[in-house]
Amino acid sequence: MNIQPITSVAALTWAGAAAGSAAQSWRIGSVLLARPLGLSPQGLQVVQIGNIAVETDVAGGQLPAQFQVRVLSLGPLPQMEVVGQQSFDPVLQRALRESLPQQNGYAPLLATLDALAERPVLRLLPPDLRGALAMLEQAMHSPAEIASGEGLRMAIERSGVFLESLLANPQSYTAAPMQDDWKAALLRLASVLLDRVDAAPETPNNPGDTQVEYEGAYASTPRTAAAAPDSRSDTPPPLLQRGLQAQPRAELPPALLDDNVQPLLDRLQGDVRGALARIEVAQLESGNGPLPAWMIEIPLQGEHGRDVLQLRLEYTADANDGSRGWNLGFALDLPALGAVQGELQLREPRLSVRLWAAQSDTVQRLERQFTALRHRLAACGLLLDQLSCQLGLPEPPNRYSAVLLQATA
Repeated sequence: MNIQPITSVAALTWAGAAAGSAAQSWRIGSVLLARPLGLSPQGLQVVQIGNIAVETDVAGGQLPAQFQVRVLSLGPLPQMEVVGQQSFDPVLQRALRESLPQQNGYAPLLATLDALAERPVLRLLPPDLRGALAMLEQAMHSPAEIASGEGLRMAIERSGVFLESLLANPQSYTAAPMQDDWKAALLRLASVLLDRVDAAPETPNNPGDTQVEYEGAYASTPRTAAAAPDSRSDTPPPLLQRGLQAQPRAELPPALLDDNVQPLLDRLQGDVRGALARIEVAQLESGNGPLPAWMIEIPLQGEHGRDVLQLRLEYTADANDGSRGWNLGFALDLPALGAVQGELQLREPRLSVRLWAAQSDTVQRLERQFTALRHRLAACGLLLDQLSCQLGLPEPPNRYSAVLLQATA
């Protein structure tokens, strides 16, 4: 597969690269990290190669979420080839197409669980449903638990993205494969809810008999399967292509805040299905690039509610100097702090930390912790190259991704 920047955008960025520091990396034979950003208004593939975004003529099919290219020729129309290109697995591509329209963030699910927890009738639900809900609660982590390196490692391991790996290699992990795993708990709850729908009695002919007793716990209208997710044309792309996004707590419609628990259970079924699709997309996407990269979401038991911590973990390798390291990005939206985002770049023993916050008082609160953080990093033997916090959130790097997925999903 050859990649040829062919448009005026490419010419401008190429001219800038040739005149600047990027010129050294764009040498014949150089291997550069690249990722697709989407489609331009003219229908051309937009690819980020190193720090340069170009419109390209791509032959041979869809590009993976992350890949490497080798510079073959320079000049006004530089030519590149994909390194280590593999044929696309049609089964994987079909699974992505099926899961992408169904995926949904965790915030709606967590809001539904919060509303259910506030209903006194919850303790009267059938034992299998109460057990599945309790298993899901147990799979969540508290902020204190992830404050340590070991706690964060455990939360990542149990985020659901690695469930199948846990099952295949249980001896490689510290706990039983199904214990406290988020995806395993979601699968258990989805199975229980589906069994309840399948066992629901038919709607009575007599309109006056539309109340159905659920083991004496409450009365409600007959149960129906949750509606399928909207089949929209602007299907969101996988998380790795979207970049980090802080997710605030979701609010439920007022109609779901009364004492009738059945609409919440109906909504819960759709929320669980959307969360499972979200994990499956992340699993399918994580193996598509030449270098390891994962997008992981961890539900947290926050103060007076639940929050979502989003992590991007990426292994990096510089083809020019041979250096290797890790990038860790995170995004979190807490009621007391607002949206916060960060990026840590580790090239041992050197570390760079950049933070962003949507609220000015949050910037000040974070900066007051910088002295203590510097001391802790120094005690760990790390050399801090950068430590900063800026007001406002960074621009998402892949602004074309939604257009790409609209055309291909």
